[in-house]
Amino acid sequence: MYINIKTTLTYIFTLTFCLLFGNLSAQKPAGNLTEYEKAYERRIRQTELYGVYIPKDLTDAFIQLNRKIDKESQVKFAAIPEVEAERKLFFSLGRWIIHNWGFYGGSRLSEYMKNNFQVYHPEDMASFIIFAYHRNLNRNPLDIKQLVEYFAEKKAAEEAAEKARGEVIYEETRIRKN
Repeated sequence: MYINIKTTLTYIFTLTFCLLFGNLSAQKPAGNLTEYEKAYERRIRQTELYGVYIPKDLTDAFIQLNRKIDKESQVKFAAIPEVEAERKLFFSLGRWIIHNWGFYGGSRLSEYMKNNFQVYHPEDMASFIIFAYHRNLNRNPLDIKQLVEYFAEKKAAEEAAEKARGEVIYEETRIRKN
């Protein structure tokens, strides 16, 4: 049987490093609602989270995306219809936006989206940014009001579908005594 010493030492070093230093950067989750709210309030005031700059508004988000996405990719993105662009890029660019710009834990950009556009779900926030960025690249009017209405209608349709899918678990009829 052949054992590669170099590979074995690499595994041992990696395991030791992870055990010693892996928890230093891990953040303890909030233990109760008060801790969560304090952490959330702190996060929405930060300009950076975990070393990643968080845009302050939609214009700043466009600037950051322009810096991160090369010109060739921007041209390809702008060339396809916006609905298709959002669908194709949601699980790549959209997930990157959600994760890196702190939408689930709260960030100044997610707070901006909630307060200014009434878009509350992180996935809807990312889709909203993708649609708006696509319009920005094509020099089309952003028509924010139309986007806000689109996401409000989408949310209402999802809630209606959820209610329609629901099943009655238990039903009871009572006779009231006067």
